[in-house]
Amino acid sequence: MNISAYAPAPMSARGPSDLVGNTPVLWIGEPFADAGRGFWAKLEGANPGGIKDRPALHMVARARARGDLADGAPIIESSSGTLGLGLALAGITYGHPVTVVTDPGLEPPIRRALTAYGARVELATAAHPVGGWQQARREKVAELLDELPGTWCPDQYNNPDNAAAYAPLAAELIAQLGRIDVLVTSVGTGGHSAGISTALRQTFPDLALIGVDAIGSTIFGQPAGQRLMRGLGSSINPGNVAYEAFTEVHWVAPTEAVRSCRLLARHHYASGGWSVGAVALVAGWAARTYPAGTRIAAVFPDGPHRYLDTIYNDGWCHGHHLLGTPVPIEPDEIADPGERAVGSWTRCTTVTDPAPAAARALLAGVR
Repeated sequence: MNISAYAPAPMSARGPSDLVGNTPVLWIGEPFADAGRGFWAKLEGANPGGIKDRPALHMVARARARGDLADGAPIIESSSGTLGLGLALAGITYGHPVTVVTDPGLEPPIRRALTAYGARVELATAAHPVGGWQQARREKVAELLDELPGTWCPDQYNNPDNAAAYAPLAAELIAQLGRIDVLVTSVGTGGHSAGISTALRQTFPDLALIGVDAIGSTIFGQPAGQRLMRGLGSSINPGNVAYEAFTEVHWVAPTEAVRSCRLLARHHYASGGWSVGAVALVAGWAARTYPAGTRIAAVFPDGPHRYLDTIYNDGWCHGHHLLGTPVPIEPDEIADPGERAVGSWTRCTTVTDPAPAAARALLAGVR
């Protein structure tokens, strides 16, 4: 028998953008949940650059269609890394030079990758006293836009095309899982939590959405603090965060995310960065606490390779006191985000927008 005659054909792509989407889901069970229980992880690290390939391509395509972005015009945006990779892909796809404004926390391998993909990398040199590195990067973007007329900024924090880009991901989940009762996502710009949940609720109106944030992030009303984790959390309040969509929010600390990442790698050969570890921790809790038979989907935004020198490096982790300390198996709880500043895994079922309208309008104006 010719076995090859029955083997599925691999995807054939005319260009790298055709490789974005149709990512797999993987069942994650023990040790995150009890025997027979678990959750389905959507492995967005299977995209060429990660989950933000989706909004990068979509935002650029929509801007071109509207005439906001002329042929060959430069693109400038703030990024902690993953959107930068997506924009580099979009630049190659549509023929635009790309400048990524980042900060000294960007991992050297990602900076080298961005350069290899043709993107120019600019660094913000000092954190903003209130808005941290994110606000500093955005102000650097504004300076560059003033210097280079005709340049376009996607403004991922406030661009509705960011959220809209995730409707295909929701359709993929429905095709793969059939029914979805709970969605667990990290929250940074707010794009994928808003976009996926909005699309899923057209089919599953009772969907529960659990947001996962970082200790020290201001998104859900906690005070600003030092944040070691990149890719989730924020020191500003992005306009794309759909506060009304969330059933509850969890804050996760770096120690907890690192342990979760390493457990994923050891037991499931699938892991990623800070967002992946934090999401897996919370999704495992949901799998243990929701009624048996609840179908839980969790979004893993990237893979592990970017973090081999940090999360998966014992020396680096020991230097940041991330190994050898007890990690809680259940979250602490607060009744309101303003009740107290949290320092370890904590959940809250009261979710409100903490940013005054005037402050949000000011944020939207910093392009």
